[in-house]
Amino acid sequence: MCQNRGVEVTWYGQTCVRLRGRDAVVVADAFQSVVGPTGRGITADIATYSHPDDAPLARAKGRRTRDGKTVLPSSLETTFTVDGPGEYEVKDVLLTGVRTYRDDAKGAERGRGTAFVVELDGLHTIHLGDVGHLLTEEKLGDIGSVDIACVPVGGALNATRAAELVAQLDPRIVVAMPVCANDADCAEALARFFHEMGGEPTPQPKLAVTISTLPQETTTVLLESRGKT
Repeated sequence: MCQNRGVEVTWYGQTCVRLRGRDAVVVADAFQSVVGPTGRGITADIATYSHPDDAPLARAKGRRTRDGKTVLPSSLETTFTVDGPGEYEVKDVLLTGVRTYRDDAKGAERGRGTAFVVELDGLHTIHLGDVGHLLTEEKLGDIGSVDIACVPVGGALNATRAAELVAQLDPRIVVAMPVCANDADCAEALARFFHEMGGEPTPQPKLAVTISTLPQETTTVLLESRGKT
């Protein structure tokens, strides 16, 4: 039966990604600064936040994440929300939050983060947030095997180190998440990353994956942003 299940991956900009499975929907890093105060209609059963909002909207009101540092968009105010390490199970979705950092100095420069492994419809997806370092053997053990990796490009990790991080995780599919300040910087960062990974950064609207359609070799994908108006 698992062969018929699948996950649809959509990217909304920065590190905001939605995973739609057969029975549940998980959205990562749906910051108001990316999807707006109302969330632009994004709904989900589970919302994960890898780090606080980097550009919070002025006078934002509404429910906050558990750490109190991020205001949820109104469309996700009733959603089960996690923003730290731990193991969670919601609607038959298993999530593992693993402590990470947004720099290579254990958070001294840019703060801490959380990478989330989502087991949805038989597929294991890791959302790395804005991770800024390679992973230790202990962290890799906590993460386990990965089918899909959502990897930041243009942030604290340069293209070579981002490719090294992918090699550590050894996923079948890599979803590149450009996190640069502007389009020109992102274009350059993506070109370098895809050069390291092989292939060309050709955007596609969304990604649909099932266990039976996973590629044999690691394949890198760039998605069109749904967050841009």
